[in-house]
Amino acid sequence: MTQVYFIGAGPGDPELVTVKGRRLIGEADLVLYAGSLVPPEVVACARQGAQVVNSAPMSLEETHALIAETVRQGGMVARVHTGDPALYGAVREQAELLDGENISWEIVPGVTAGFAAAAASRRSFTVPEVTQTLIFSRLEGRTPVPEREHLRELARSRSSMCVYLSAGDPQGVQQALLEGGMPAETLVVEAFRVGWPDQKIVETTLDRLAATARENGFTRQTVFLVLPGQGEHDMGTARSLLYDESFRHMYRK
Repeated sequence: MTQVYFIGAGPGDPELVTVKGRRLIGEADLVLYAGSLVPPEVVACARQGAQVVNSAPMSLEETHALIAETVRQGGMVARVHTGDPALYGAVREQAELLDGENISWEIVPGVTAGFAAAAASRRSFTVPEVTQTLIFSRLEGRTPVPEREHLRELARSRSSMCVYLSAGDPQGVQQALLEGGMPAETLVVEAFRVGWPDQKIVETTLDRLAATARENGFTRQTVFLVLPGQGEHDMGTARSLLYDESFRHMYRK
């Protein structure tokens, strides 16, 4: 029987939590949520009498102690993370402590901000005959990035990119992508606090990425979608074969 669930809360909109995630939050004895990025409305479905705790000011050791105590008392824990726990979710170190005490755990996926931003901007990361690859990455900061994964190197692929945790240095993002050969006119979507009531989505070009971020005050909680081939003058006539009447597959003879 699972004792701890790491639940992806999505980007902020309470309606973007999965059905399974919402059910488990409602069943948990302890709901421990990252309040710096997860709004209280996401965990408002907790049952009456459940302990609901904002983990933002807590250390790893403090959160683990609270989880372990709940499990020792026979309770179930919903550990609620922003977005999807698999992407910059810091689950690994928490799970290692749980494994050390033979506490069973499971991950429930969520909607990551990049996908929510693409939906809000009505854009796609893949375009037939343009790009079929999506790269998630970030600028180096207090957390280092291997040199082979520097944005400059990744940009050389001309693939679509979703850049997280880098709004504090938009000039660095812009410079790295340009140095990697990404065209200056490449479409960039800047998504601020996507899924929250004050969400703001702005489209610009790569050569104005930093200026646009400054003009809008995007210094945190912003993801940059870099979308080659989707600018105003880029879109060609290529279409997916899936619905082409001449494309045959097992369901269309």
